[in-house]
Amino acid sequence: MRAFVNGSNIHYDLSGNPAGPAVTFVHGFPFSLEMWKEQVGTAAAAGYRTLAYDIRGHGSSDVGDGQYTVESHVDDLFGLLDHLKIQTTAIAGLSMGGYITLRALEREPGRFTAAVLCDTRSEADTDEARIRRAASAKSVKKTGSTAYAADYVKLMFTKESFASNPASVELIRGIIAHTPPLSIAGTLIALAARTDTTASLPSIHIPALILVGERDTVTPLACAESLHAKIPGSELHVVPGAAHLSNLENPAFFNATLVAFLKRSIPAA
Repeated sequence: MRAFVNGSNIHYDLSGNPAGPAVTFVHGFPFSLEMWKEQVGTAAAAGYRTLAYDIRGHGSSDVGDGQYTVESHVDDLFGLLDHLKIQTTAIAGLSMGGYITLRALEREPGRFTAAVLCDTRSEADTDEARIRRAASAKSVKKTGSTAYAADYVKLMFTKESFASNPASVELIRGIIAHTPPLSIAGTLIALAARTDTTASLPSIHIPALILVGERDTVTPLACAESLHAKIPGSELHVVPGAAHLSNLENPAFFNATLVAFLKRSIPAA
């Protein structure tokens, strides 16, 4: 399904119980809603109304001019919720999806009933990280998305997953390879320019679940512990055997923890 939001077509999937509490899934960089397939199915089966969508420039959403910001991604999130007449929703964001989630919570906290923050952080990039993103943006425009994907998946998964979970590795490799270099480069610059949401964390007063892969080196446990320490009443769970894409590397643990949290926080009838 597609919705015309803020001048662009945004691709989305709306499923589950139409009368159930809404749960919105926001994917990481540079992926698509396909990364959430198991979680969407699990939440829908538990009685929730699930929304997953492709962030502008990703998946089947329009690429546009490639000039993105995290603010405009949050605008698209709110625009899509308005289009679908979803007044309030729980929200789950992984990595970049977590950045978007945290900024959305900062801007319009009343729209959200619960938050799930996965393999993410609240801090803005350091100067060193911004320089690395700039170099990656330059490189992907020169060498293309397939080459970028080959290197990027090595950061996302444990070494063991390449043998034990090749389907998930190939899913992510394929999604990245089909993401236009313009979109990857534009999103890298958007991530480098994002704001720091740390100061707003103590103001989050909805149920919050924090999940992190025990072997995540991109947003390691220390980042999750910082979120947990600052968000009142939050829960922190470490996903065994997982790196940055904890929902794909250990879906059994991830899904069980997610649904248990949703049932406690926003029970489905």
